[in-house]
Amino acid sequence: MSEWGVALIAAGSAIAGSIVTGWYGRSSGLRQADAARHAGDRQADALLESVRLTIQSEAVQRALAQRRQIYVEFLGVAEVRVLTERTGRGSPDDEALLQRALAAVVLEGPPEAATAARRLVDCLRRHEAPDDIERAKSTFVSVVQEVLNVSSAA
Repeated sequence: MSEWGVALIAAGSAIAGSIVTGWYGRSSGLRQADAARHAGDRQADALLESVRLTIQSEAVQRALAQRRQIYVEFLGVAEVRVLTERTGRGSPDDEALLQRALAAVVLEGPPEAATAARRLVDCLRRHEAPDDIERAKSTFVSVVQEVLNVSSAA
């Protein structure tokens, strides 16, 4: 075989080898690109889930803080009313403030807290004995503490 024949066979083999190697390299590159895209999608999904959980947690904390504030305001108004019962001195607005604070507790809930708040208001409006009022107040405090502790643990 002549030198030209050997050269053509060698060149053809080199070209065929390059084509086969290029094809496998391209296929491998496409698989790697696809895997990288999927990995990026998983990272983006994980980031979005993390952000969603953070926002949800912050919303729960804001709701708990608002609920806590409503309970504190109700207790403050109830204490003013207890003091009015003991001293006989109070403001004409005390009853309206008590009713407004009670309505906030009823709206905010849960039903156990609303029931305990209504019981305390009933005791105050019926001018029950100080011990009964104190028991009703303690019951309300216990109920809302449990509600706030259960909600914050969730």
